Amino acid sequence: MTTFITFSLSHIHLMASILGSLALFMWSSLALLAAKTTNIPAFFILSCAFFVSFGLSLLWRYQQEKHWFASPKLTVKQWLFGIVGLFGYHFCYFFALQFAPVLEVTLINYLWPLLLTLLLAQRGQRLFALSGGITAFIGIVVLLSGGQATFTQQDLVGYLLALGAAIIWASYSAYLSKGKSNTADIGWLSLAVALLAAICHLLFEPAINIEQLTTVKWLYLLLIGLGPLGGSFYLWEYGLSKGNHRLLASLSFFTPLCASLLLAIFAMATWSIEMAAALTLILLGGLITHMPSVLDNYRQRLSVDKVTS
Repeated sequence: MTTFITFSLSHIHLMASILGSLALFMWSSLALLAAKTTNIPAFFILSCAFFVSFGLSLLWRYQQEKHWFASPKLTVKQWLFGIVGLFGYHFCYFFALQFAPVLEVTLINYLWPLLLTLLLAQRGQRLFALSGGITAFIGIVVLLSGGQATFTQQDLVGYLLALGAAIIWASYSAYLSKGKSNTADIGWLSLAVALLAAICHLLFEPAINIEQLTTVKWLYLLLIGLGPLGGSFYLWEYGLSKGNHRLLASLSFFTPLCASLLLAIFAMATWSIEMAAALTLILLGGLITHMPSVLDNYRQRLSVDKVTS
């Protein structure tokens, strides 16, 4: 019985880690899908995507419980963390792009995997996490900038907003790793974010003529909601709370690399030596980050071999 329980728990742990990794892959597809919706305002896209995300929760609840609605079970703290994490991150990121060039904003935003790695590292492993995280982040810099990034004081507001986005997402992800949230409650948070994004669209963006959106554009909006700006958040919450959150933090460095590879596969970007360099540095960073665990496992195996011999 104990063996069965252990196997079941390890199976859940593995599946959760795989699903969390799938969320990262979904985020890497955002650049590809966003390229097809360039003439649609950002907050309108965000609102549509999170309405789709809310719809996913309704379908899941009906399939599991045979009814569409159930009152949210979120505490005030969970509402706060969820809305700040899901809406606050995108709010800061979108406005950062209004005040600073996209390249520099993207580089600063991708500090979040480094910050998350540090937040999740155990006390005796933080030096390895810092070293590995910096190495992997250098890989991202090589991939995205190729030495072309130029930071200027006049874009400081945009840089600070991008840094705020990185801090918000890393903190929210670290909160999810504590396992205090319910995956199904992402649906209610999605509804709140969808409404807030709709308000921001009305306040800060030019009005969009919905009748001019083609069926293909609506299809791309649906795909964004099912994937990178909707369904992925359910997978990320489940992966961090039930899976190997430290491994997922390391794998998150691969997101911009996968995005570049997808763009290259679909002939929307060119293959480059920077991709190979980034892959090498990210892999090296992951190895450095997890070196303490690798060494601990090696020592345990040696001690077991000594006992058995």
